[in-house]
Amino acid sequence: MSEILSFRILSLESIDEIAVLGQQLNPTLTLQETKDYLFQMFEFEHYTCFGVFKESKLIGISSAWTTVRLYCGKQLEVDNVIIDPTVQSQGIGKALFEFIESWSKDQDYQTIELNTYIQNAKSHKFYFNLGYSILGLHFWKKL
Repeated sequence: MSEILSFRILSLESIDEIAVLGQQLNPTLTLQETKDYLFQMFEFEHYTCFGVFKESKLIGISSAWTTVRLYCGKQLEVDNVIIDPTVQSQGIGKALFEFIESWSKDQDYQTIELNTYIQNAKSHKFYFNLGYSILGLHFWKKL
């Protein structure tokens, strides 16, 4: 990766750029629906949005939620990890996670956790290579 990347915590000021990337994760949502969800997410005190930039262009994001769990203490739950497809497989996701992990240590988190879809084998390999392990199963019920 020869490009210089920069990282920062994003705010609502970047919602248009965030939404374009966010829509890639769920293309069945309209851009406006994606923005509406993002507005709601930013309202939560325990929500953080990380961004990675190449020059001044936002090329990757990750949402994160602060929780405290009895089994692990203060945790950062990472989700909505998206790297623009035009720059995937160039080490940008790894660099983003290195930034998130460093930030988390500085903020006294004990763990970082995440979910990934069972059928997304490429992401499993990525997270295993970063030192993550499978802890359990995630269940859900649509209401």
